[in-house]
Amino acid sequence: MRAAILREYGEPLAVREIPDPEPAPDGAVVRVDACGVCRSDWHAWAGHGEWADDRVPRGQVLGHEPAGEVVAVGDEIDRFRPGDRVVVPFSLGDGTCPHCRRGAGNVCEDGRALGFESAAPGAFAERVAVPAADYNLVERPDWLGATAAAALGCRYMTAYHALAERTTVGGGDAVAVHGCGGVGLSAVQIAAALGARVVAVDVDDDALALATEFGAAETVNPESPSGDGSVPEQVRDLTDDGADVSLDALGIAETCRNSVRSLRPRGTHVQVGLTTDAERGEVSLPTDWMTRWEISFIGSRGMPPTSYPDLFAMIESTGIDPGALVARELALSEVSDRLAAMNEYAVRGVEVVTDI
Repeated sequence: MRAAILREYGEPLAVREIPDPEPAPDGAVVRVDACGVCRSDWHAWAGHGEWADDRVPRGQVLGHEPAGEVVAVGDEIDRFRPGDRVVVPFSLGDGTCPHCRRGAGNVCEDGRALGFESAAPGAFAERVAVPAADYNLVERPDWLGATAAAALGCRYMTAYHALAERTTVGGGDAVAVHGCGGVGLSAVQIAAALGARVVAVDVDDDALALATEFGAAETVNPESPSGDGSVPEQVRDLTDDGADVSLDALGIAETCRNSVRSLRPRGTHVQVGLTTDAERGEVSLPTDWMTRWEISFIGSRGMPPTSYPDLFAMIESTGIDPGALVARELALSEVSDRLAAMNEYAVRGVEVVTDI
């Protein structure tokens, strides 16, 4: 099968033929019909994560937002058969640890990260193997096509988990979203669907225009000549003294601190974006101020596979369209160029590989 492989950090991926995967006894193999290209893939391609012992090894098949069809299953599989239409979460649990049993498989003690470690080759490939498939695989509803399901992949379900499960955004809340790439735009759409008034923050007017299209009531561009004050000051002015929830969807020190400072007393910051080699996993915070105003700081990563029914129900009940975030469909051979474009933040919306 064809697959895109990380040869050297920051260099074009090698697209070549490799052996087809075989299902483990408790696993399945999925034909990949679509796979999103995410900023997390960019972090892997750039060689980030060494400071957290999380650097993706050379030789890795990248790609972690797949949707497709089951083509083979192991002898121990009960829930799935060849022909089933599925989506594959990137945070793979073993289904048996205490966290998995409590519905938190995204923090499984023996979990694997699809596309980020040698034990879990990724989905920039014609086929992908899924361990513990009865636990990890998610059947797609009839109304959800492969391209839109890939858009749900890492970014959309991460935003849902952050806003609806790690914190509980609801009607009338003020939500600030810092960074309007794929996960930021997903957060804007989801927060608006949950009834929040959303303020989107980005340095790119085109990204802010998309945020407005997906439900942002207000926008802030800190580099705009018409900007009045710092980002936290502008957000507080637009939200009657601060956001109830503020989410950093980018992961640089400036957006993280701006997000925290944008909150009202007892507000909640949610960290979704991962840091770059400038921060190396560490960001200084105004801890005395956070203590004074009882600010909560929450980390959020991926989403447990068991949460997909709730995500699907929210999409159906609100009528929102995750597929609308897809700005571009790609061939596998284009992935390297699109990863390089992320160096300059030159990607708008969500891009999905549909020609493998």
